[in-house]
Amino acid sequence: MERPAFIRHWTELENPEPSHYTGDTELMALGAPLARALGLTRIGIHHERLAPGRRTSYPHAESAEEEFVYVLEGTPDAWIDGHLHRLRPGDAVAFPAGTGICHSFLNNTTGEVRLLVIGETPKSENRIRYPMNEAHEATRKDRWTDWPKRPLGPHDGMARAVPDVPDVPSGEAKAD
Repeated sequence: MERPAFIRHWTELENPEPSHYTGDTELMALGAPLARALGLTRIGIHHERLAPGRRTSYPHAESAEEEFVYVLEGTPDAWIDGHLHRLRPGDAVAFPAGTGICHSFLNNTTGEVRLLVIGETPKSENRIRYPMNEAHEATRKDRWTDWPKRPLGPHDGMARAVPDVPDVPSGEAKAD
């Protein structure tokens, strides 16, 4: 018996080109849209691969959609409100909707990072805040203008592959 169409390996579904924002040449992650490809319509599940020096997205916060990230491989930095937090395989990070917690995941190492990203499918009422990319935000119809303001730390949200950076145990912040 052949495998049903709802059983696939992520490598079969990965987009061949890294994602990027419209009008920007910065390459982001290579993604495999698992949920959509396997027939799920209510949740989004993506396998994301980050090459050294790349990030998952511009730092952002969402008003109505929850997000969850699980580290499968590598030691990415979670950029949370302008501060970096080193992660390791098995670490999980959750972003409840409406909190204003701005986030992105950066690969500041020389090895590949693999993430499992889960979230809600797009909601028409969702609004997005991009505190480090306000020019991009200004072009969007779904701008979140009344977001809960949170102080931002000193990190600019950009990924940089840094050789010979020692891993920091989970729960400890890496220096900005």
